[in-house]
Amino acid sequence: MNRYLTAEHLALRDRVHRFGKEAIDPVSRELDESGVFPWENIKTMAEMGLFGVPVPKELGGMGLDYLSYILVVEELAKFDASHSITVSAHTTLGLSPILSFGTDAQKERFIPPLASGRVLGGFGLTEPGAGSDAGGTRTRAERDGDGYRINGSKIFITNAGVGEIFVATAVTQPGVGAKGISSFIVCKPTVDVEGAERLGMGHVPDLPFTDGVRAGEKEDKMGWRASDTRELHFEDAWVPAEQRLGEEGQGFTNFMKTLDAGRIGVAALSLGLAEGALQSAVRYTAERQQFGQRIWDFQQVQFKLAEIATDIEAGRHLTYHAAWLKDNGQPYGKEAAMAKLFCSELSMRATMGAIQVMGGAGYTNEYPVERMMRDAKICEIGEGTSEIQKLVIARTMLSELMAEMNDDTGARQREPAVAGS
Repeated sequence: MNRYLTAEHLALRDRVHRFGKEAIDPVSRELDESGVFPWENIKTMAEMGLFGVPVPKELGGMGLDYLSYILVVEELAKFDASHSITVSAHTTLGLSPILSFGTDAQKERFIPPLASGRVLGGFGLTEPGAGSDAGGTRTRAERDGDGYRINGSKIFITNAGVGEIFVATAVTQPGVGAKGISSFIVCKPTVDVEGAERLGMGHVPDLPFTDGVRAGEKEDKMGWRASDTRELHFEDAWVPAEQRLGEEGQGFTNFMKTLDAGRIGVAALSLGLAEGALQSAVRYTAERQQFGQRIWDFQQVQFKLAEIATDIEAGRHLTYHAAWLKDNGQPYGKEAAMAKLFCSELSMRATMGAIQVMGGAGYTNEYPVERMMRDAKICEIGEGTSEIQKLVIARTMLSELMAEMNDDTGARQREPAVAGS
């Protein structure tokens, strides 16, 4: 990976790894069982700067590249996916749309508290009838004076309860499909203001909180159990026009670009899960015996783990390459979809393979691989299902082919005629 990683990348990765081993690993099982949001660790992560890794220093971030952020997501996921998705959803979904499409005033107002981790952010896109069909958004934003009145609801929103700053989509011009969708910055208090004040993070009282925006009850999920996932409701929520993100009708285009970047994050999270599962399986099989020999010594066990290791290396190249393309200003949508597709499905293969070679022990919560398997499943669904990734890849392939054919046709038309003898 030296093709992608500098000494600074490696130092950051090692620092996050030490934190994961010392602070996350000892509590990950308990957090999975209780579903309690890990505020103490979140505070430490904020102090480490992990909620603003790719944000310019002048806006309160670390000023590092996107690959650095991807390494953080990957490394956290080796220990616990809930910690990892909290950073990922906050950064690529809550913070990055404001950083990418916001005005200078919006960036100065909302980015510093997000980048510092003083508050958490999220992204309100998915609805009951608009998941994979993001263009089917039903939440409405109607003009009302010098602002908009928003009504509707979003579902499966990471950080919806604990967060305070969100980017949400709503229809501003009905009847024109995706071209009628706009996006807005909305704020609401965290669900536990008193707890946040005691902790010293999670709540900024001078944010422009919007009446009528509230979080629903926390979802009881199969995986990512310590992360905060809820509905986000808009009930006559009035938002000033200066909190519209971009021009009217640009919401769909902007959130599709946001999802491209987010897919690299989910690929990294999936990759970390696969690596964590492989490490657990290797340690277990090297220490335990069956039939008078180490489990590792059975050839079929070595073959299974070798296959997982090879897939992880391939997934790492796909993920880092997509991040490299983004960092270098090159198109990366197809590569992000490939990384997300491959790594999300790899995380399921790797975690299930780890359980298989560990036998009954892997099926118990004495070892982390059964939790990792439950955490891995949502990676095939969130940020676009595997089927959606295949559509993105196929459509980009066709678009590239048509562009190449048009270039060839144009080149032939420009060739000078050759006179006959």
